Amino acid sequence: MDPIEKVKKNTLTTKQKKFLKGLGHHLSPVILIGKEGLSSKLVEATAQELVYHELIKVKIGNNSGVDKNDAAAALTEATGCELVQLIGKTLLLYKKNPQRPKEERISLP
Repeated sequence: MDPIEKVKKNTLTTKQKKFLKGLGHHLSPVILIGKEGLSSKLVEATAQELVYHELIKVKIGNNSGVDKNDAAAALTEATGCELVQLIGKTLLLYKKNPQRPKEERISLP
């Protein structure tokens, strides 16, 4: 299967994506993909940040040599998250965490 097709395979509705894009607009990237590329430590860190925040931005550095579509496909598959948005070299990822306190969870429309 083509990496782009994997990324586009999404369970979020258009309304939910729009809502998450609005929430993610002001966020700063918490994960930076550098020259090491998509290492196992980077995937683990991404998974941890998704557990803690539910919605995160990932920035792909210019010197990483990683294709943005490949990075999106690899991270979504490895962490079980959803790709909300891919703009330039910035990914917006979402993964629901039912363990978070109810008042801190992102409540989708």
